[in-house]
Amino acid sequence: MTHPTLTGISSMATRQVLADLVAAYQQRTGTRVAIESVGGVDAARRVQAGEVFDVVVLASDAIAKLIAGGHVLPQTVDLVRSGVAVAVQAGTPLPDISTEAAVKQAVLAARSLSYSTGPSGVALARLFERWGVAEQIQSRIVTPPPGVPVGTLVAKGEVELGFQQLSELINLSGITVVGTLPAEIQIITTFTAGICTASGQADAVRAMLAAMASPEAAAAKRRQGMDPA
Repeated sequence: MTHPTLTGISSMATRQVLADLVAAYQQRTGTRVAIESVGGVDAARRVQAGEVFDVVVLASDAIAKLIAGGHVLPQTVDLVRSGVAVAVQAGTPLPDISTEAAVKQAVLAARSLSYSTGPSGVALARLFERWGVAEQIQSRIVTPPPGVPVGTLVAKGEVELGFQQLSELINLSGITVVGTLPAEIQIITTFTAGICTASGQADAVRAMLAAMASPEAAAAKRRQGMDPA
């Protein structure tokens, strides 16, 4: 029996965890799955432009917009929750990030800093505004090019202090992950899977998402620095 190939698109934040979940699902069922990971804004734009995919995995607010636009079916599946961590170049001193005040101090002391262009970056920009430091640090912020992880800029020494989803930092060489943001300012993004309205294989996608959301998938999610949603 030949299995159909399911196609999907996701943001970079879930690239590695989806690769692990897909590999396990393919091995168990024989269903072929091909998921492309790009910048989240690009992924949403391509779905909106009518490019045909079976499944799309993005931050839950981006999925909500795709549902509102008629591109994704309303029944969605939350897959993972992901927090933001702080990284510095390997071999450089580790800043104190144990409290909100300590993180603010580290931000003010950094000669350059960078955060993602995704939802966590938007939330960080709001945090800097709330602290009243946004204008003061504006000239030191390095915006990563689309699809380029903040961690790679940190590894090259182009950025002193990098903020990004832990899942996007833990597999990079050349950096030290200082830790996750303290609870009072932690930014949690829920990544949600939606079935594209253009898909002719909705039932096959539902079966795959049920497996990816099952308790058996939890270990793979935690290995990649995420929590089951």
